[in-house]
Amino acid sequence: MIGWWRSRRGLSPRRVSSCCPSKRCAFPLVRLPFAPPLPLLSGGKGRGQRGGRGTAPLMPPTVAVVGGGISGLAACYHLLRAPRPPKVVLLEASGRFGGWLQSTRTPEGAVFEHGPRGVRPAGPAGAETLHMVSELGLAGDILAVPRDHPAARNRFLYLGGALHPLPSGLWAVLRAVPPFQRALLWSALRDLLTPAGTGPDESAHAFARRRFGPELTLPDATLAADHVVSALPASALARALPAEAEPLARELRAIPAASVAVVNLQYEGAALPVTGFGHLVPSSEDPALLGIVYDSVAFPEHDGTPATPGTPSLRLTVMLGGAWFRQSFGDPALVAPELLLRRARAAVSDHLGLAGTPARAIVRVQQDCIPQYTLGHWERLERIQRFLKEQELPLSLIGASYSGVSVNDCIASAKAAVGRILGSLPEA
Repeated sequence: MIGWWRSRRGLSPRRVSSCCPSKRCAFPLVRLPFAPPLPLLSGGKGRGQRGGRGTAPLMPPTVAVVGGGISGLAACYHLLRAPRPPKVVLLEASGRFGGWLQSTRTPEGAVFEHGPRGVRPAGPAGAETLHMVSELGLAGDILAVPRDHPAARNRFLYLGGALHPLPSGLWAVLRAVPPFQRALLWSALRDLLTPAGTGPDESAHAFARRRFGPELTLPDATLAADHVVSALPASALARALPAEAEPLARELRAIPAASVAVVNLQYEGAALPVTGFGHLVPSSEDPALLGIVYDSVAFPEHDGTPATPGTPSLRLTVMLGGAWFRQSFGDPALVAPELLLRRARAAVSDHLGLAGTPARAIVRVQQDCIPQYTLGHWERLERIQRFLKEQELPLSLIGASYSGVSVNDCIASAKAAVGRILGSLPEA
């Protein structure tokens, strides 16, 4: 059983050209950062057919997938695996595929991730992701982190000016582990004995406090399509909808998203005071800082060749902002990279004792990259689906804005939407 995996060459998909109907199309998660400004992917004869047995819906002759991130690419993949696939057109406004998945490889071979850096292959969604990776012929590119590896076992919390290991294993829940004042077993027992909430929805903070106590709290062209799969963020889709779809746009605009500054740092000859995946920073400690990932611990294969032979290299990723981005740094579109770099270096110095100058630093601001599921989110999704059904709109919504923000969630939502379009999914 593996705990985390990633590609040996990074997490940005390679350029995909148009493909012929007789071939299966692949969207490997490997790095090639540049693609045409308006990529177009076609497959199939464009003839209508039934996607399943019995009363399955008629296959739309042309399906337009808007957004070339992992959700959109996964949707194209499953559409083109149909026995008689529709014509699929993939539209992406930027100059590359991959969305938030983006890697930078230095001439020395070091790899820096500016978005998701791994996938936990647990549960049905994780298994589906691994299955798709295998079908794409990428099993040999997986970097696995075993369960007993420090990066899989050890995570930390920075609180009160010190790093504390988060509980792991049975013994850790039977005794009090700093910074917690009571054994987590008591919180678990309290959870079992606490009655269910009376409201239809509640915040994560309210849930944790109630259950566990306060301590654990299209850019210029026109394209005709029979069905549209939107892999855009909810706010971006809202801006693209026509006036007559204002009820839908209003619901989409109500799904906010947080911005995150990702600062990649590389140090030569430095060592960590602890070994693990990384540490989190609660907002009560520092609202501007989300956490630090110890990239070299999980994936030393991506450290590259050191400038000085025999000198170890250490890669870290500092994540800043989130829901408190504007409060801490102002407008994400206008914030100075130098400010974010100084803040990241200060955190690394204070938390990990690394006061030297990094050999390499990369600063990226990912604007509105993490959807925030506020109170009433699931009722909002029901209203959205009801509007689509009542108006008989040939529109499917996939991606992180709706039913989960992880890579696994995005791939699963794409597969589920394609199953509804086709009437059934092709056999594996």
